[in-house]
Amino acid sequence: MLGIHILKHMEWIMKTIGLLGGMSWESTVSYYQAINQGVKAQLGGLHSAKICLHSVDFAEIAALQHSDDWDALAQILTTAAQSLEQAGADSLVICTNTMHKLAPHLQSQLSIPLLHIADATAEQLVSDGITKVGLLGTRYTMEQDFYTSRLTQGFGIEVVLPSADQRTVVHNVIYEELCVGEINDISRKIYQDIIDSLAAQGAQAVILGCTEIALLISAKDTDVPIYDTTAIHAQAAVNFALA
Repeated sequence: MLGIHILKHMEWIMKTIGLLGGMSWESTVSYYQAINQGVKAQLGGLHSAKICLHSVDFAEIAALQHSDDWDALAQILTTAAQSLEQAGADSLVICTNTMHKLAPHLQSQLSIPLLHIADATAEQLVSDGITKVGLLGTRYTMEQDFYTSRLTQGFGIEVVLPSADQRTVVHNVIYEELCVGEINDISRKIYQDIIDSLAAQGAQAVILGCTEIALLISAKDTDVPIYDTTAIHAQAAVNFALA
């Protein structure tokens, strides 16, 4: 009887995570796996995460990104996020760095908290004593200020970016290879060289600021400390769900 009581109590306190995914689905798989592994690690047994998932068609999203139609993107993601709240999600997790450009708007349309990927990453960096960090991601994440300003203004972290040519390569590898499941050793070597160049500019670590990059680069591929935003964000979701 005691065991049943404990199980019911655990189920009662576990919150439901709303995943806004499909951007791309390749990395959404990583979120689903990491969150369930995190819940199991803390609760053991047959426990898994309570998750609602809304997965969009990334071809539509990428086309609107390319045409710079962020108003249309806001409409699509707002509808998706609200559907997650209506389905019983207690929090929203956007499974992509780039679309956090719309995070303030989405939060304004919801009554549940949005767990911001840059905040979770910055908190880990601050905890580890990192004050200057390199950033890899899509062109939008690297070149627009919605992400970097969150790190600098919110947490006092200086951000170092790749050169213009390097940013183009990083961006193209994400969209042309990683988002379609292609893992290329040549691209890995290019990323390794770019990471080394960021370290040469004084970066103490490098943020993998696109949820697909961890499919290509892991800690074993570089001597520079790397921060996998997918893993960090997923752990933040687990912490929220079990708080």
